[in-house]
Amino acid sequence: MTARELIVLGTASQAPTRHRHHNSYALRWDDQLLLFDPGEGTQRQCILAGVVIARATAVCVTHFHGDHCLGLPGVIQRRALDNRATSVSLGPLPILYPGEGEAYFDRLRTASVFHDTSDVLPHPLDEDGPALELGPTARLSARRLDHRIPTFGYRVDEPDGIQLDRAALEERGITGPDVGRLIADGRLLTERGMVELEEVSGPRPGQSMAFVMDTGPCRGAEELADGVDLLVCESTFLDHEAELAARYRHLTARQAATLARDAGARRLVLTHFSARHRDASVFGEEARAIHDDVVVADDLLTVPVPTRR
Repeated sequence: MTARELIVLGTASQAPTRHRHHNSYALRWDDQLLLFDPGEGTQRQCILAGVVIARATAVCVTHFHGDHCLGLPGVIQRRALDNRATSVSLGPLPILYPGEGEAYFDRLRTASVFHDTSDVLPHPLDEDGPALELGPTARLSARRLDHRIPTFGYRVDEPDGIQLDRAALEERGITGPDVGRLIADGRLLTERGMVELEEVSGPRPGQSMAFVMDTGPCRGAEELADGVDLLVCESTFLDHEAELAARYRHLTARQAATLARDAGARRLVLTHFSARHRDASVFGEEARAIHDDVVVADDLLTVPVPTRR
């Protein structure tokens, strides 16, 4: 059975603490492994979480503040090491990031001397919209967020499909290989006449996940969160710190929950906590007054994508 789950590697914001590693995340999505915002220490956290960097199929960087990218050199160099250790190339590794931050990406890319066989494929973003096709079940798109420097959020979508009605198939005597022919051709001639695919099927919404970091309330965040099954969202501050949140272009837990509720997001994962609050449960308490499925992230926590609607 394929897995669709978020692995939280770190949940701190500006700086790691004794209890929280730098912001960092991995998403298992069928045969895809996406790394989001690899902060400092990502390589070691991946080892602890059982996340194999060599299997990564894309890296998504929202912006170039240090807590979202200082682990990138380690990810790239580990990729190079793993490529040299195997006789089969791991293939290219797309790395997505705001195009305005090209200079910072270049510095991170060449932060130290190493034998570079990483096969990194730079993918700078300059506008909203589709960003990368990751196979038949994962399409990656991006939207600008409202932070102090150029920032993009990301969304993974599975295309909508169909759900076969087994009872309707049996009623029309369609079994075995004929089911595949019906799906492939859209119709099937049976002993009882022509059967159209829509007669024995219904829509199956694709699953989706959104990643919203370091932003004030904005249209981009709303578009990313719209109807997703899993929303991973920063909640750096609490409601009584709303003035700080506005000053530094961040969200409070209440604002994150309001975003999730208004967008129809099914499950909300809160993260990127200010070091002012050692006990992150207070973020969950604030958010659950607004949204009924809230997960307070902790380092090395695994969060499943909710089952299909």
